[in-house]
Amino acid sequence: MAKNKKKQHLDNNDNMGNPEAPVQETPETDAASTEKEQVADEQAATAQLRAELDTANDKYLRLYAEFDNYKRRVAKERIEFMQSAGKEVIANLLPVMDDLNRALKAFETTTEVAPIQEGVSLVTQKLKTILSNQGLKEMESIGKPFDADLHEAITNVPAPSDDLKGKVIDEIEKGYFLHDKVLRHAKVVVGS
Repeated sequence: MAKNKKKQHLDNNDNMGNPEAPVQETPETDAASTEKEQVADEQAATAQLRAELDTANDKYLRLYAEFDNYKRRVAKERIEFMQSAGKEVIANLLPVMDDLNRALKAFETTTEVAPIQEGVSLVTQKLKTILSNQGLKEMESIGKPFDADLHEAITNVPAPSDDLKGKVIDEIEKGYFLHDKVLRHAKVVVGS
C-alpha cells in the first residue's frame, strides 16, 4: 500500500509539471460548466431574437411610413383631379357660350324670327355635339316600357290604347346616359 501511495504521489507531481495532462473533473465542476453553457446559449438566442424583432419593427415602421405617404399623395392627386376634371368640358363649351351671347345680341336688333331661330338651332346642335363627344347620350323613353332603373314616373294617366299600358306616354324631362351609365333619370308620364 505504501507503494501505491508513493506512486499516486508521483503521478500527481507529474501532472503538476505537465500542463497537457488531463485534469480530473469533479461532478460539481461539470454541472457548473454545463449550466454556464446553457445560460450563454440562452443569451445568444435572446440576442438573436431581439435583433430579428428590431429588424421586423424597422421594416414595419418603414412600410407604415410609405403607406401613409402614399395615402397623402393619392388624396392630393384626387383633389387636383376633381378641381381640373371639368376643365376640358368647360373649355369645349366656351364657344357655345360665345354663340349664345351673339344670339342674345341679335334678339335686341332684329325683327325677324326665322334667322334667330336658325341660329339658336345651330348653337343647340353644336352643344349636343360637344356633349356627345364627352360621352353624353340622350335616353329614348317615349313608347318604351316603364323601367324604374331609367325612368322617374311623375304621374299615371289613362292609356289611350291597350298597347300603351305600362309604357311611357310623355316625357317631361329628358334622361341622359354618361358612358352608358344613367346620369339623369327621365321624368315621364306612364299609361295605366
